[in-house]
Amino acid sequence: MIPILPKASLALPEIILAVSAMALMMVGAFRRNDATRTCVWLGMAGLLLAFLALVVVTPMRQVTFHGQFVADYFAMFMKVLVLIGSALTLVMSLDYLKREGMARFEYPVLILFATLGMLMMVSANDLISLYIGLELQSLSLYVVAAFKRDEVRSTEAGLKYFVLGALSSGMLLYGASLVYGFAGTTNFDLLAKSFAGGASPSVGLIVGIVFVLAGLSFKVSAVPFHMWTPDVYEGAPTPVTAFFAVAPKIAAIALFTRAMTGPFGPLLAQWQQIVQFVSIASMLLGAFAAISQTNIKRLMAYSSIGHVGYALVGLAAGTQMGISGVLIYMATYLPMNLGAFACILAMKRDGKMVEEISDLAGLARTQPKVAYAMVIFLFSMVGLPPLAGFWGKVFVFLAAIDAGLIPLAVIGMLASVVGAYYYIRVIKVMLFDEPAKPFDRPSPEVAAVMGLSAVVTLFFFIACWPIFAAAQAAAKALQIG
Repeated sequence: MIPILPKASLALPEIILAVSAMALMMVGAFRRNDATRTCVWLGMAGLLLAFLALVVVTPMRQVTFHGQFVADYFAMFMKVLVLIGSALTLVMSLDYLKREGMARFEYPVLILFATLGMLMMVSANDLISLYIGLELQSLSLYVVAAFKRDEVRSTEAGLKYFVLGALSSGMLLYGASLVYGFAGTTNFDLLAKSFAGGASPSVGLIVGIVFVLAGLSFKVSAVPFHMWTPDVYEGAPTPVTAFFAVAPKIAAIALFTRAMTGPFGPLLAQWQQIVQFVSIASMLLGAFAAISQTNIKRLMAYSSIGHVGYALVGLAAGTQMGISGVLIYMATYLPMNLGAFACILAMKRDGKMVEEISDLAGLARTQPKVAYAMVIFLFSMVGLPPLAGFWGKVFVFLAAIDAGLIPLAVIGMLASVVGAYYYIRVIKVMLFDEPAKPFDRPSPEVAAVMGLSAVVTLFFFIACWPIFAAAQAAAKALQIG
């Protein structure tokens, strides 16, 4: 960090996003809906400034705001992924907002506020700041899920997410209150010190940790707290679904990882079995439940549940190698999922979106670039070498084996084989089925995100070593155990 900057500068990216969001509200209020496109690009500029500030001010590890906020390389790594996901989602949304009658300036404002909440989540160093960041993100997401207010499915998606999100927040708060009651503090550093002595934790404290785990599992849509995911993914506007699938997921995984390995790291034996169960259940449900899906967005919802399960394999290992695997997995998860949703956004006929898998018939003959990009993303999700998704799975499975969790790694590999079936089914429909009506050409913004994501996913192995080194440095920044 630059020495002359005060400690408050550690939160400079968050400050920039907060100021940017409030400035966009003023621009939109004066220019009304004519300002939507302007606000989107200004929002992009705010995200870029936050990115630059993040790179400039992040130190080795410093805590500020009375122990509530931590800045370290782990936070920097995950925040970079969150900012990239948010920015590219905004770019993909431009054509959709105009075409679907959703061109309202509040959309980029809400995306910025949600991203601000995510950055606060990633840097949370206290159960209170954790909750504040989580709720700032969630309140914005409730609204954008129902942003297509004239459509019943979108309104229903927002309502379901709100009701179940409120329930999960209550569980998280109850768990935090139990932790505070039995440990006497909510600060992560103080909690880690109090548990480091090796004393057996009380039953009340373990119950509190279980409730905290339940609340965090909802935010990452892990089984058995996944019930909102398919309905919300299907009902929300497609760019919003793309946003849900990347930035909030990455931030929630970061929060999950920091909360478990930081304050509760010394209690690995108490929470490791729970994380293993959640991981196995998520991988298996994501693999088997997706087989019967006919809607591509619901299929992607179950796919995302499965991916969370794979990421949690690294967390269940409870080692620095495992955390590094989680970080690498999320770095590979970002481009292949953004690209897949860019392809879904390109599924238009006569200006109307189509979402059924059967509607993809013959896509390779009418829009070959979209079809072959989707093939790259789907094979990457399978874990086919040398695509990006292969490296993510390799690192989390190796970490599990190194930690002696061989059954967990074996189940993960078997779930990957099952999951390959429904990905290949989509590929078969696109490449070999008789074509239906031709698809419209994708918008330039969607085509750009799709092309960039395809290049990163396909050639990830060429430039992957700096990412691996950055992930290892970020994992070292966490005070594990």
